[in-house]
Amino acid sequence: MPHVITQQCCNDASCVSVCPVNCIHPTPEEPDYARAEMLHIDPATCIDCGACTDVDVCPVDAIVPDSALTPETIRYADLNARFFDDSTRTQYRRERVARERSDHSGSSVGPLCVAIVGSGPSACCAADELTTTPGLDVEVHIFDRLPTPWGLVRYGVAPDHQHTKSATRTFERMASRPGVFFHLGVEIGTHLTHDELLAHHHAVIYAVGAPADKRLDIPGEDLPGSVSATDLVGWYNGHPDHTDHAFDLSTERAVILGNGNVALDIARILTRDVKELARTDIAGHALSALAGSGIREVVVVGRRDPAYAAYTTPELLGLAGLTTEVEVTLDCPATEVDPAENDNDQTACPPTTLKAQVADELASRPAGSAPRRIVLRYLASPVEILGDDRVRGIRLRRNEMVADGNDRSGIRPTKTTDVLECGLVVRSVGYRGRPMPGLPFDIDRGIIPNHSGQVVDPNTGETRTGVYVTGWIKRGPSGVIGTNKHCSIETVTSLLDDHANGRLTAAARGSRSLLDLVRERRPESIDYEGWQAIDQFERAAGKQAGRPRVKIVDIDGMLVRAQFS
Repeated sequence: MPHVITQQCCNDASCVSVCPVNCIHPTPEEPDYARAEMLHIDPATCIDCGACTDVDVCPVDAIVPDSALTPETIRYADLNARFFDDSTRTQYRRERVARERSDHSGSSVGPLCVAIVGSGPSACCAADELTTTPGLDVEVHIFDRLPTPWGLVRYGVAPDHQHTKSATRTFERMASRPGVFFHLGVEIGTHLTHDELLAHHHAVIYAVGAPADKRLDIPGEDLPGSVSATDLVGWYNGHPDHTDHAFDLSTERAVILGNGNVALDIARILTRDVKELARTDIAGHALSALAGSGIREVVVVGRRDPAYAAYTTPELLGLAGLTTEVEVTLDCPATEVDPAENDNDQTACPPTTLKAQVADELASRPAGSAPRRIVLRYLASPVEILGDDRVRGIRLRRNEMVADGNDRSGIRPTKTTDVLECGLVVRSVGYRGRPMPGLPFDIDRGIIPNHSGQVVDPNTGETRTGVYVTGWIKRGPSGVIGTNKHCSIETVTSLLDDHANGRLTAAARGSRSLLDLVRERRPESIDYEGWQAIDQFERAAGKQAGRPRVKIVDIDGMLVRAQFS
């Protein structure tokens, strides 16, 4: 029986290298990989060997035999098979070209010493690549301003997606290797400077993500009741920066602007049965607030039609599976552009036809009796958030799909507008990076300018010796957790090429000097053992409550558990 990749796919492609018949695609070397919603197993070539199901290969347990599919996941067999129906992918059945990993031992005396700023997926993937490169003697120091590692896996992934959070098992293996050191609770730019990092390391990799929200720039955006997705997601995930937020959930209708995966996550959390959420690691204060929520309808607004929605097909399938808790309906005006005619549009999220088909199935469902509902509204853009003292409604402009001369789809605004009454508007229209002290910054793109991960001065075009970026601060907010692996490989390859060719400057000071400096500037900093103490406490508290963990949501509480457990 062929194996099938399901919704929880992390996309990091660990399974690709162990497949003896090259049936898992797209691989990081193939052009579809950068845009892939998930990886797929070709049922025509899978030999059911089971090599890809080992926990060390698939940390999120996303790969199962087709006989083990449930009514909620059966559609993934079709999704995997359809990927290979495209005639442009026939070459995927040819022999895979393995990525060469050269000996990058270099000629410097002592180990290569690298600092990584950030501890989320892109940072951990870079550390993993460095510490598994053959012949390389390396020391890696990972810095994070929070006392907890893993970044968006802990604070961004929705609490009801526990399988996705299992990706941290790969990070934990990396963290246990000799030569890997964590400095948690240390903020670069506040406790240590960029120049001080460079003085203690051959190279510095910035993996600081894209924590700022994009703005809508429409009237009423700053009214009370208009909130950012970052604030709301951080609040229900227990991020220390967001735990003191208060959201008015007494309204019957909430509107989410944007229809990416984060928007669907928020819609689910706002409408799910609290008894189901109580089985997750959602923050306790959010669980209490949601228990008293008056929200009965969430409208998710997207600019384009269902075929070109920003969310991935797996996320839509997951939403469609909430049939007993939540009714999911569609609101989409007729469009003159047939999505099937524009499958060559490289700006779309393939496969557009299946995404539209799933949406059509949702639209044809009979009305249910669920206590809450999610309305997916398409072909609409916000014009104005209405209200005097707080949000009272939103004005939406209708769009229509058009095709340009290059057979690419686009939208055209119409003169028709509608007003929706609501008391909560969540802005989920994208993210952008923030400048880092001492580094150049591309204001328009919200990234640190770079070439293959090496930081570039935009004024001179010259590269910054020993300074690199990976993840969203490198490429912008795109892809899923696993996308960071290929991104980090590219960055680490640039770094190791510089190391092997003598282009890096040797660290002026050693590890002992670094540890002394951190202890002087940030006595409260904790190491990986300190994080493990926090982790063990949270898991133990969760076990008593029948949950994966009960998160500590304030920094002082984290430091107490880290230093005195």
